[in-house]
Amino acid sequence: MDTKQLITEMKGHRTDDAQAMSAYLRNQFPFLGLKSVARRNITRPYFKEAKQEARALSKVSPDTSIINWDFVQECWQQEEREFQYVATDYLNDMQTYLKKDDINHLKKLITTKSWWDSVDALVKRVGYLQTQYPELKETIIEWSVSDNLWLRRVAIIHQLSMKEATDTQLLTRTIMNNLGSNEFFINKAIGWALRDYARINEEWVKNFLRQYQTELAPLSIREASKHINM
Repeated sequence: MDTKQLITEMKGHRTDDAQAMSAYLRNQFPFLGLKSVARRNITRPYFKEAKQEARALSKVSPDTSIINWDFVQECWQQEEREFQYVATDYLNDMQTYLKKDDINHLKKLITTKSWWDSVDALVKRVGYLQTQYPELKETIIEWSVSDNLWLRRVAIIHQLSMKEATDTQLLTRTIMNNLGSNEFFINKAIGWALRDYARINEEWVKNFLRQYQTELAPLSIREASKHINM
């Protein structure tokens, strides 16, 4: 995959939407103005090539790290926000090639150029690794008490969409470690994680809300109980 060519092609498709897209994220990052469909139309042939290369390498050397972290880091270093989206799209496509030690790469991405858009795009990659390597639960617990709010957010919501496979003990612990927080993104994450699990086990979530109603932030309770009849 030709990283420089991809970057050049992306930059050649700037649009007048750049200012509005930047404003949506409080002008924290400059944009090219590429919507997701346009961005993925550009990256599709590059990612197709990357996956072909990965399949070939995995057959020859299955224990070798397949993820092109140099490509990911090159994207992350670009100023325009779309390049961080390209990196998360790539990791989504390459998820099955993630190895245990790649959790350190994901941590670096989560804590660099951080905002909800890039962080939330990495959540399921973390969840995938945690299910593949159960020993990473200890890492998740460490993240849940980190000084970095984005690591704590990921720890809380990394089990989204796991349904019956949700580890309720881990869910409880990551939430308990964040009770009393005044951070919007933490309290929103708590409510989101509980609301997601309520689709599978509403009674469990009801009991949790009753048990900790005096400790949960109103935002968390409101988000968690959106589709629950208390």
